[in-house]
Amino acid sequence: MALAELAQASRTIGWAAGEIAAAVRKGAISPVDVVRQHLEQIARRDPRIGAFQRVRGEAALREAAVLAAHPARDALPLAGVPVAIKDNVPVAGEPLREGSTATSDRASPVDHEVVHRLRAAGAIVLGLTRVPELCLWPFTDGALGTARNPWDLARTAGGSSGGSAAAVAAGLVPIAHGSDGLGSIRVPAAACGVVGWKPGDGVVPADIGQGSWFGLSCNGVLAASAADAALMASVLAGRPGLATPASPPSLRIALATASPVAGARTEPGVAAVLEELAQVLRGLGHRVDNFRLRAPTGMALSVFAHWFAGAAADAAALKDPERLLPRTRRHVAAGRIVRTLGLVRPSARTHWGERLDAMLAGFDLLLTPTTATTAPAAEGWAERGWLANLRASLAFAPFTAVANFAGLPAISVPAGSLAGLPVGAHFVGRAGSEGLLLGLAAQLEFARPWMRCVPGD
Repeated sequence: MALAELAQASRTIGWAAGEIAAAVRKGAISPVDVVRQHLEQIARRDPRIGAFQRVRGEAALREAAVLAAHPARDALPLAGVPVAIKDNVPVAGEPLREGSTATSDRASPVDHEVVHRLRAAGAIVLGLTRVPELCLWPFTDGALGTARNPWDLARTAGGSSGGSAAAVAAGLVPIAHGSDGLGSIRVPAAACGVVGWKPGDGVVPADIGQGSWFGLSCNGVLAASAADAALMASVLAGRPGLATPASPPSLRIALATASPVAGARTEPGVAAVLEELAQVLRGLGHRVDNFRLRAPTGMALSVFAHWFAGAAADAAALKDPERLLPRTRRHVAAGRIVRTLGLVRPSARTHWGERLDAMLAGFDLLLTPTTATTAPAAEGWAERGWLANLRASLAFAPFTAVANFAGLPAISVPAGSLAGLPVGAHFVGRAGSEGLLLGLAAQLEFARPWMRCVPGD
């Protein structure tokens, strides 16, 4: 859309982040108007979706007014862009709740580094998005509310960045922050039909909770388009070049549709969507070969050890740990045992990375479904037992942990739909391939465009 058309448009809802920033930099629209319009959309639609835990209405408008007078506004890559922050990193002046009544309602004194980078780039934080308690599960419901899938309000938005994914899918914001320990960006991205990008180890500052689940967790991006994902990734990583990734060369891609986890089964319709996408990739000049991805028992047990122990570390820092939900308390108890026995070993991640690298010799990327099924029900998980949540988590999301445990970059992009619900394609790259993944996402979006946001009513 040309700037002249942007200036004449009555609303900014549904605009890409890049379009908003370009218009604000040129003075074609006021950041105050951008924020006000998005806040109106949140007020109208979010009561049914539940994406936001907390909306910063007046504060966001004040910050937009300050930005409007910024002397160097024309140099800000995210000038005036509304953004949502997952409620598991500090935002100055707001409480950090992590989906739990066991946390403190005191305001955080300073921004997390990724929030600082977004603000410095000109973004306006509209609010904090809903998460499951301590960000442990791939479904976002709990004592502080439920994030629903904009495609079907009876379905989950995924987790643990479910609120951020729902906010982007519904057009409440064009981009949102998420974090990812075992798939918590990519799983909700797939459930809600948006882009979810996680970097490799050390590319974006982590510092999530009490040790980032012993290194598994990282901060990343949820966005409505590949271009917006690349723009936000460039800001979070402090690497401007990521904003304009090159179109990828001919790639060798390993396609694995069968679950790597024993007992979890990929829904046939999901596998069929991935096979169709493989044909699109071949049409773009890439080679796609079938591949069997296996997660050894030792690797799976080490992943569980990190997950359990990370939760125990986070719970130890809580104000009122006795207020945790029963499923969380059991998870934390398992984590304490894991820590006591010394079962979290850094060498396990190194060994898995080496093994995965050897398995993928001759390939540039691994392609799997992001989730083995479409999104399950939105509610009821917080009331169910720990074992029921564990089984459901493995059945829904068995693929994504392989990238976290190896410390590799990965991205989920919309691949198609099944029975009216989105299906995600999950690409895992080698170390340093963040730009390659973003470039491939852009190539796929150009070849087969997906909806920028779920139509509103």
